[in-house]
Amino acid sequence: MKKYRKLTDEEIKTLERQMCSSSDWDEVEVAENFSTDYVRYARFSGNVRLGAFRKEFALAGGMRKHSGIYYATLHNVTVGDDCCIENVKNYIANYVIGEGTFIENVDIILTDGQSCFGNGVEVCVLNETGGREVLIYDRLSAHTAYVMALYRHRPTLISNLGKMIGSYVDSVRSSVGTIGAGVVIADAGYIKNVKIGDCCKIEGASRLKNGSINSNQHAPVHIGVGVVGDDFIISSGSCVEDGVTISRCFVGQACRLGHGYSASDSLFFSNCQGENGEACAIFAGPYTVTHHKSTLLIAGMFSFMNAGSGSNQSNHMYKLGPIHQGIMERGAKTASDSYILWPAKVGAFSLVMGRHVNHQDTSDLPFSYLIEQQNTTYIMPGANLKSVGTIRDAKKWPARDRRTDPDKTDHINYNLLSPYTIQKMLNGRKLLLELQKISGETSDSYTVQSGKIKRSSLKNGLKYYGLAIDKFMGNSLISRIMSADPSSFAELREALLPTAAYGEGDWVDLAGLIAPKKAVTDLLDAIEKGTVADVASLEARFAEIHSEYYDYEWNWAFQAIEEYYDVNLAEATREMLVEMICRWRNSVVELDNLIYEDARKEFSLSVMTSFGADGDEAQRRKDFEQVRGSLFDADPFVNSVKEHIRVKTDLADEVLSRLRMLS
Repeated sequence: MKKYRKLTDEEIKTLERQMCSSSDWDEVEVAENFSTDYVRYARFSGNVRLGAFRKEFALAGGMRKHSGIYYATLHNVTVGDDCCIENVKNYIANYVIGEGTFIENVDIILTDGQSCFGNGVEVCVLNETGGREVLIYDRLSAHTAYVMALYRHRPTLISNLGKMIGSYVDSVRSSVGTIGAGVVIADAGYIKNVKIGDCCKIEGASRLKNGSINSNQHAPVHIGVGVVGDDFIISSGSCVEDGVTISRCFVGQACRLGHGYSASDSLFFSNCQGENGEACAIFAGPYTVTHHKSTLLIAGMFSFMNAGSGSNQSNHMYKLGPIHQGIMERGAKTASDSYILWPAKVGAFSLVMGRHVNHQDTSDLPFSYLIEQQNTTYIMPGANLKSVGTIRDAKKWPARDRRTDPDKTDHINYNLLSPYTIQKMLNGRKLLLELQKISGETSDSYTVQSGKIKRSSLKNGLKYYGLAIDKFMGNSLISRIMSADPSSFAELREALLPTAAYGEGDWVDLAGLIAPKKAVTDLLDAIEKGTVADVASLEARFAEIHSEYYDYEWNWAFQAIEEYYDVNLAEATREMLVEMICRWRNSVVELDNLIYEDARKEFSLSVMTSFGADGDEAQRRKDFEQVRGSLFDADPFVNSVKEHIRVKTDLADEVLSRLRMLS
């Protein structure tokens, strides 16, 4: 506990000679080694505590300023050691300021009355008229928000979640705000009821009101020029700059909002990026990205999503108002000038092109293309499984995790193939086979809800889903065999038996966290019963579910393998396992070859159009080679595909060799 003392009479006289004043000098306390040398033109009122001012700040351009207080009015403020507070136009009131903080050229910083600093604000996500409100708080995760927004059919659960969050909100309620250590606040305007964490930089912000900026030394937050924020929480590692306007928003860890982006009643979770465009009532799960000025995201749920320029949605039909919502499952993306009329649901890792107004639900047809032709939605099931872009995305997401905070609030599963997507493919295959059976194999097209699937697309969909299912099943089987490292075939059979508590049945994607539905249901039951009664316990349970993913996955895969291949793994023969591993190897190679050929299109002559200005074909090729690379087979991504084929082929050979050696 830092010790403070009263000012001496000599110190008071010195401060007054330096144009300082106080409504009551007895209410001003200072650190033991305080010096009056660096306090000038300051006014104090209420309870004020001042630290020691010993260090200098090195500013851009070589300028140096000594810590101290100059031309500032402080009311009920504690100033830590080695702070510099200079040129405060109005005043700073009711704040505790950490060590080494630099505040210069600001209008006003105050806490007025009791405040929760943005905690407990209701965000009307998905439905602008209300009904899916999410209470935001400092440690809100995408998974908690998902449950609060979408599980409204369980009112007791929602009520208890509200109480848990309410308890946290009460714990941060205070009439005194905090500005952490090592903070920089420069050229800012109006800051009211804002809690500011360590190492935050606020430079040129226009207005910040009722919020928390949860910066820390591991993951500093930057708030830039022209930012306006009302009723918000900004998590560690995020940047909000360049004229962004947010109102009733939660910004998760390592997000980037800039270039005049505006958002209201929206949630942005880890690694989201918003520039130029607009968001209203959206649930932006991890890695939701929108860059374009002409793009509006409204009343939708997204994750691992990239919005093309001019993407738009409608959440009302001029009847009862903006009451409709839509869901684009993980990895779904929109092409330029796409449009979706909500309500609609787009399957995982699907691509939307054109205008879609018929309220499609393609959740059981993941990895599809949805293409509009003459006001009809044409579906190409599984087409995205052979897209080089899909694989590139899957590789870049973990590589682009900008979170440097060791305390990560969102638990993100990056797997492209998982029980969540494979169960949808299994459902999709059944649907396609049923369509084929009912309408006949020779039909030109098949009707799904109000959409169409061409005959060639249906056949390709069956093929692509089959390959992906074989790949996933083999992945799980080989992982189990390799981790077990058995010394006999009997020991291998024993190791194949699932041991995890969860995994069988349906799986869900809680905005990044892929989990067995039963595990989630049991957690929600515990919240309703009161055995999980605080946000810390809830966070721990989500972390536990995430950490057990691969054990849960094998539980699901074990049952799925038995059903899909009609085998009994508990009595598996060597030949049976060899056949499944060979099937896996073939599926991996065939899918990779499809991706390889898709990548080749990027090096075709037509793609060279616009290269080689003012020249012939030879110059066009030369220009293309200088910009994009000379050879298709020299491209880094193409090489990674070829390497993947080699590695997986070698792995198959190794596993097959081990199986043959087991007695």
